[in-house]
Amino acid sequence: MKMNMKHWVADIIGQKKVTAVPVMTHPGIELNGNTVSQAVSNGVMHAEAVIRLADKYKCAAACTIMDLTTEAEAFGAKIAFSDDAVPAVEGRLLPDADSIYRLQVPSLNAGRIPAYLKANLLAARAIDDRPVFGGCIGPFSLAGRLYDMSEIMVLIYEQPEAAHALLDKCSSFIEKYCLALKATGANGVVMAEPAAGLLSNDDCLEFSSQYVKRIVEHVQDDEFIVVLHNCGNTGHCTKAMVATGAAAYHFGNKCRMEDVILDVPPTALAMGNIDPVSIFKDGTVEQMRSSVLNLLESMSNYPNFVLSSGCDTPPHTPMSNIDAFFEALNEYNNR
Repeated sequence: MKMNMKHWVADIIGQKKVTAVPVMTHPGIELNGNTVSQAVSNGVMHAEAVIRLADKYKCAAACTIMDLTTEAEAFGAKIAFSDDAVPAVEGRLLPDADSIYRLQVPSLNAGRIPAYLKANLLAARAIDDRPVFGGCIGPFSLAGRLYDMSEIMVLIYEQPEAAHALLDKCSSFIEKYCLALKATGANGVVMAEPAAGLLSNDDCLEFSSQYVKRIVEHVQDDEFIVVLHNCGNTGHCTKAMVATGAAAYHFGNKCRMEDVILDVPPTALAMGNIDPVSIFKDGTVEQMRSSVLNLLESMSNYPNFVLSSGCDTPPHTPMSNIDAFFEALNEYNNR
């Protein structure tokens, strides 16, 4: 459903109650009796999981699966699938710097890209009371999955021109993919760029943010926003994140929200950052309640704060903990 996303952002900032946008799809997959490998390969099952959670929880937006292998697979990377865990890239597609220059930017028909576009299309058609956010990987994180994460950290210092050539190709594909997501009716995209958290602020500007900014400038408008996620950021590269011009910034549990939000413009959303593993998946109901209430108290002076998970909630997250997340938010809002 089309909606003015600038107004949506402004409305969230303007209202007194805190809203929530947890990044979660796996609980919906499990509620529907499907496996991870099925949902990440089948657009209908994927959409049904998003719709199921949207029906169950009144989040401010619905999110599709955060899958950091989809684009790498489209480029030709080998992917390992599991019924109980998110997909993972196997091996190294690009063995050396020379192979970067031979790499071809794939079409949108490659790999599972069509299945993900279908999932966004079906979810956007079915959910008409809030935005639907697609998902994509960020350019530096994609480059690391194609070249090997350790090797690209060496490449950016020893052969920066090759690194930039790879980042240019990655960004071109991500931009094309985001425009296709936009065409499905999705209202925005959560761009996962966790590998950029390995970089200093200056290196993040050079090897991530300038490319993210290029994508933002080409895809973000009144009807489509970019939510930049970097759960690798401990607070050291927030300024580089904000330099991208994204409409919203999503933070992981490695940082303190009350610190990082100081670098976020008051007109942009700052989302985070309940620990997806130790609290959502492995914590108790009481730990969830206290974590949410403590975070909300610490962020009470920031109207642009949006409560969220620190990253995608993993498979086998107990529904009781998700319920407690929303119950604590309601408790806080009703004080």
